[in-house]
Amino acid sequence: MVGGVAVLDYNNDGLQDIYFVNGARQPQLDKPEPSWFNRLYRNSGGGKFTDVTMEADVAGDGFATGVAVGDYDNDGYADLFIAGVNRNTLYRNRGTGKFENVTSKAGLAHEGIGRKPWSIAAGWFDFDNDGDLDLFVVNYCVWIPESEHACTIGNSRTYCHPRYYDGLSNNLYRNNGDSTFTDVSNSSGIAAHIGKGMSAAFLDFNGDGRLDIFVTNDTVPNFLFRNDGAGRFREVGLETGIAFNDDGRAVSSMGVDARDIDNDGREDVFVSANNGETFPLFRSLGNGTFLDVTYPSQIGRQTLVYTGWSNAIVDLDNDGLKDLFIACGSIDDNVEKFSQRTSNHPNVVLRNVGNTQFIDVTGRSGRALQATARHRGAAFGDFDNDGRVDVVVTRIDEPAILLRNISPPDNHWLAIRLRGQKSNRDGIGALVEVVGASGRRQWNRATSSTGYASSMHGVVYFGMGRDPTAKRIEIVWPSGIRQTLDNVACDRYVNVEEQVAQTK
Repeated sequence: MVGGVAVLDYNNDGLQDIYFVNGARQPQLDKPEPSWFNRLYRNSGGGKFTDVTMEADVAGDGFATGVAVGDYDNDGYADLFIAGVNRNTLYRNRGTGKFENVTSKAGLAHEGIGRKPWSIAAGWFDFDNDGDLDLFVVNYCVWIPESEHACTIGNSRTYCHPRYYDGLSNNLYRNNGDSTFTDVSNSSGIAAHIGKGMSAAFLDFNGDGRLDIFVTNDTVPNFLFRNDGAGRFREVGLETGIAFNDDGRAVSSMGVDARDIDNDGREDVFVSANNGETFPLFRSLGNGTFLDVTYPSQIGRQTLVYTGWSNAIVDLDNDGLKDLFIACGSIDDNVEKFSQRTSNHPNVVLRNVGNTQFIDVTGRSGRALQATARHRGAAFGDFDNDGRVDVVVTRIDEPAILLRNISPPDNHWLAIRLRGQKSNRDGIGALVEVVGASGRRQWNRATSSTGYASSMHGVVYFGMGRDPTAKRIEIVWPSGIRQTLDNVACDRYVNVEEQVAQTK
């Protein structure tokens, strides 16, 4: 279950760097060996990366699973939150090339609460729109090594089904604005719901200007926490049609991404799951409910044989239609011993051909993409600044892979970097609408939470197809400020600073 990865520009040099989360020895044993520490690689340009883990002081320790990137103190430098077994860590980016472990100082240490939770993933968002990023931590289940089950299929040892473990509630921490946090899990209503969480995505599914939280749960119903304002959330997964799939089943939900997939201005939700369950796509109907379109979109029949982990809704060929990427690999490493399936899977790309229809193009996307492994984390960024979104993927017991996007450069693109003033400095939560020269409208939201236990930070991408310019870019900031840019040339990075003088 390990293998989160983050894409960020930690030193603000305009090149996106990579942070890998690695599993280590189980917590009750000796400290991890150095080769199992987390790793930070600085993008040195020219397709080269340099390991700067030790000089940046972000190696960490213990058994880590996920990572979330966000500038929680609004100082202009991306910080790191690491989720793990019995121990979470907050690294503050000091802006000098080094990070500082401020977990206890910030109030995020698991102190005085008995047995520590197993956190899988996390995400930054501003739930009260006060200009400071808050933190949502996804917790999995109660794991007690001393009483661990021994599970088998036939004579083969396997990982145990989640039914053997009690679930946990998730945590919500409010940013106090002074680099400390207050645990508001109980007062917000989040702690009242027990699940087996794997990942989270943030969206405004009812269009009220407040970010809501979708949580994937492993074999139990998914959660959709509606932000009711005044610091309160209400769980509405069942009534909105997103807790179960179309068969009424709670699947092994793992990764999730929430973005507008059909260019109708409403955010949809894409989930990865276990083989035999498909990868559900929930389309927003615009009335606060969702429709499972997994089979009508052709996703169902094309994903039935795969087990998916980190995933994303991202335009990989810049044609103006967002595609689907899924990092795949079985849960067990010995599947061949007890089934007709295989342990290693390829990563999967489903190309959006319009009208909410997708086709599997993995077989024509190059040998690197087709290589099989037990893939886990995946994060997305433009590592060579050519406007095509690349992918970095982790693999169990193998080196990670960096997949450079070499799609034909015929289509235009825009990459937008946001800088909040009244809103949080990252602009996380801002909704960006782009209208191309042809009149085609697209929407995308600034977020750092993507897929399974992974994170991407700092850029909002748009494929523009044949449009060489954007007739209009409109940004709705978390503060409520609306900002418009007219006649913007494509094929470049655009830096946009929030104009606080403008009215709502």
